[in-house]
Amino acid sequence: MKEKISITAIASLSPLGSTLEETWEAYHNNEHYFSLEERNGSISWVAPLAQSGRSLVDELRLSDSKYKKLDDSVLYAMVASRMAVANSGWQIDSEFGINLGSSRGATKLFEQYHRAYLETGLASTLSSPTTTLGNISSWVSHDLGANGPEISHSITCSTGLHAVLNGVAWINSGMANKFLVGASEAPLTDFTIAQMKALKIYAKAEEVDSASVAEPFDNPQDRFRRSYPCQALFLKKEQNSMILGEAASVACLERGISKNALAIIEGVGYATEILRHNTSISANAVCFQKSMKMALGNLDGEEVDVIVMHAPGTIKGDLSEYNAIQKVFGSKVPFLTTNKWKLGHTFATSGMLNLEMAILMLQYNELISVPYLMNNSDIKEVRKVMVNAVGFGGNAVSLLISMN
Repeated sequence: MKEKISITAIASLSPLGSTLEETWEAYHNNEHYFSLEERNGSISWVAPLAQSGRSLVDELRLSDSKYKKLDDSVLYAMVASRMAVANSGWQIDSEFGINLGSSRGATKLFEQYHRAYLETGLASTLSSPTTTLGNISSWVSHDLGANGPEISHSITCSTGLHAVLNGVAWINSGMANKFLVGASEAPLTDFTIAQMKALKIYAKAEEVDSASVAEPFDNPQDRFRRSYPCQALFLKKEQNSMILGEAASVACLERGISKNALAIIEGVGYATEILRHNTSISANAVCFQKSMKMALGNLDGEEVDVIVMHAPGTIKGDLSEYNAIQKVFGSKVPFLTTNKWKLGHTFATSGMLNLEMAILMLQYNELISVPYLMNNSDIKEVRKVMVNAVGFGGNAVSLLISMN
């Protein structure tokens, strides 16, 4: 990487909370943040925003008549962006670039408008401008009065970390000094959940009944594990357990090493795989092998203390990423962790929430583990953390971050 980049602020709205303090506190309990809701006549696991975040969104929606017609994904991004910029010390109306993306975009509004069209044969006047992908970055730019470039994109579940890549590229090119990057996702809609179930990767709600039944397990840890509907990073699970969550997360990037940096981006990596089918990834996740090696550069893999994995809670997805890590790091595999067992898969935002988790571990010099895994570590100091994300079709991104 041409020049190190500072992360001077990061903010999020997620099932865990709406501030770094609230989120860090949530990471210190062994509870998951899923609830059961009725969707399309059946019960489904979901991870909605925490009430603190929902209140901020409702307040924003009512603050301006124009905001009442916007999708949740746009409002989530606007709230998170306001918080990130405020925490960074950047001035509103100053010059900085914006790159925010989403996997699904305005899916709630789109479903509503499409349902109305099927019923009436007429499309609403606002159905186009409020459901376009560029809606998120453009409204954030409007809200903040930013004067720099404004970019939108969608690369499914690696969208957020691809926004970081773009910000780094713009800054290293000399075309910008600051970039606001991130993603927003509000996928808890009937059609989106139905799509995930059609792929046969979604956690089955009926399994909850067996979680509380006293069964004779060989290992006491098995009984504990059964209380978690999403079993991300448990490599011996026999069924897929992905659960959708909603969230937005935004970070502020600046050229060089800032005295106010929360963390430093030391390396970035990216790669794709040749598609075998629309959702494919190879057994050893070749894309992740390439992206992690690129992020490492000339650094010895033994210097990486932690990897925050993508680990969506699917059988093949979790195992292929683990295999890739073994290929890259050999016998010196870093401490492995994920947060999807706790807050679900937030699609585009998932990589940004992984980045936030990594920054918190660096800031507090403390590991956050998966409670149902025997993943002990003798790490005394968290110095370098790798963050992974991958989207459909093997679009992988890896970041290597460290303390200032």
